[in-house]
Amino acid sequence: MHHTNDPNLKSFIPVPEGSHFPIQNLPYGVFRRGNSPKRIGVAIGHYVLDLSVLEEAGFFSDLGRDVFSHSNINPFLGLGWRAWRKAREIISRLLREDEPALRDNTKIREKAIIPINQVEMQLPVDIGDYTDFYSSKEHATNVGTMFRGKENALLPNWLHLPVAYHGRSSSIVVSGTNLHRPRGQAKPDNQNRPEFGPSHLMDFELEMGFFTGNGNPMGVPISIDKAQNHIFGMVLLNDWSSRDIQKWEYQPLGPFLSKNFGTSISPWIVTLDALEPFRVPGPIQEIEPLPYLRSGGNRAYDIQLEVFLQGKNMDKPHSISVSNLKYMYWDIFQQLAHHTITGCNVRPGDLMASGTISGPAKENYGSLLELTWRGAKPIPFPNGETRKFLEDNDTVIFSGWCQGNGYRVGFGEVKGKLLPAIKESL
Repeated sequence: MHHTNDPNLKSFIPVPEGSHFPIQNLPYGVFRRGNSPKRIGVAIGHYVLDLSVLEEAGFFSDLGRDVFSHSNINPFLGLGWRAWRKAREIISRLLREDEPALRDNTKIREKAIIPINQVEMQLPVDIGDYTDFYSSKEHATNVGTMFRGKENALLPNWLHLPVAYHGRSSSIVVSGTNLHRPRGQAKPDNQNRPEFGPSHLMDFELEMGFFTGNGNPMGVPISIDKAQNHIFGMVLLNDWSSRDIQKWEYQPLGPFLSKNFGTSISPWIVTLDALEPFRVPGPIQEIEPLPYLRSGGNRAYDIQLEVFLQGKNMDKPHSISVSNLKYMYWDIFQQLAHHTITGCNVRPGDLMASGTISGPAKENYGSLLELTWRGAKPIPFPNGETRKFLEDNDTVIFSGWCQGNGYRVGFGEVKGKLLPAIKESL
């Protein structure tokens, strides 16, 4: 175990019990305070540590260049895993309760440590390309069963490779950003022609995403054994979906308008170094993958996930699903190795999404499509309402965390409200 993951470490900044952001975490984000420029920080308890202040004071001179004075973390991502680890070591040391360098420097401390409720979180990365995988066997089986029957639930390629499609990065938004119900073509089962209008079958998809680091030259794949060195960290991700638009458009090339109107991510990127103590064995792969996809050891992460839904007439969010990233059949290292096996070059700040994360039991399903089984089994709520799919002004919240010995490494939350469709066009 790396010393920054020591469960006995304590910060001089108070961290409440159960906080997602103890000293063992130190996730990266970008924030704005009032009208000031965007700044890069890490979360610690109920505070944000402004890394640009620490960089100006010379604490990151070992990195060899200024990387925290920018409006996003892309330059830092481009430095690679050795710089990421060095920065984590420096930040961890500065925050330790027995380290005076920051603790006893009142001038720097007052500039660098800001209450988290006084800042507005921003997208942490200037996202280049976005790829969405389809890597949960339970989810793929559920959806395949609904639309093709149990015998043909998984298509022939699914157990041999991580299926994916390229998504739209311009509509990726940070938690707290509300989205409008999309309009598009859909064909009801009882009609011969499609109709145009607001989607009637709006859904969420419980996913996680990872950001790539320094990448690879075009033509040179990233091997499964080196993939970890090219993944900076992970976020929670809601890949909002229109099921009726998707059903009509997805054959033969897959989702398009049913996904491109918005994808939400949590603001804090939890690094792989922080997640290292929570690696666990992944599911047994039924068919041995081809050599470039074979990986040994603990290739999954024990990240507990929960979905909450709150309608406009509900007094609080209600939990409707619990799942775990460890259920994923294809892991993040296989996903990156497969993505680049052709020589495709990934760049600092590219985002890869896991695909919907479903588990073996109904309460582990990661979408309303599965939880209500295409609307046939509506979810009841305490106020008497039910849901088959999302209604206007419904708020969806994902939370995720890893449980350590006396501490929790968490992702905070990704939250968004579905607003009514906009009828006007530019």
